[in-house]
Amino acid sequence: MPSRRQSQASGTRTAILDAAERLVQTRGFNGFSYADVAAELKITTAALHYHFPGKAELGDALIERYAARFGEALEGIAAMDAFAPAKLRAYKDLYLGVLREHRMCLCGMLAAEYQTLPDTMRKSVVGFLDQNCEWLSALLEAGRSERSLHFDGTAPAAARMIVGALEGAMLVSRPYAGTEHFELIANRLIEDFTLPARPARARR
Repeated sequence: MPSRRQSQASGTRTAILDAAERLVQTRGFNGFSYADVAAELKITTAALHYHFPGKAELGDALIERYAARFGEALEGIAAMDAFAPAKLRAYKDLYLGVLREHRMCLCGMLAAEYQTLPDTMRKSVVGFLDQNCEWLSALLEAGRSERSLHFDGTAPAAARMIVGALEGAMLVSRPYAGTEHFELIANRLIEDFTLPARPARARR
């Protein structure tokens, strides 16, 4: 069993990650400092450096934890006893849930600051986006096979379009302090994939 000191250290580390994640999702990675986290948790910056020697290490840990949680959510959706459209809507709801908490997707925020991030964080952000696109691509292929999803072109291209559209929808919804704009965009996006293409009218 972990000792009391180990449990306290683990709890402090989790609290640091929780506070830093919220700050990234609301301000961006460059919008907060160790002093902000320390003040929120009422600990010293030395305590932060004990767990995360530098901000890059903190950022790496944030992405790793966020990607792991997101991956678990994707596994849960994949295990649903449902057709592809329901799973696609459940995927959209992952973003909606974050927005309802007045936050942005962690890696979406980091992608906006990509050029200023440490190299390890850049690779992790790309990995997160690739993870989502690969999962979506498999879902789209399955939906096309069961004829419940309809789209032109390749599944990987469509998957990247969905990720980009949802991340962008979160961004343009942010100034309005609500989810209405996101839901309008996201629901139309899902509708475009679930409705069969209309046959072209014959010329008279």
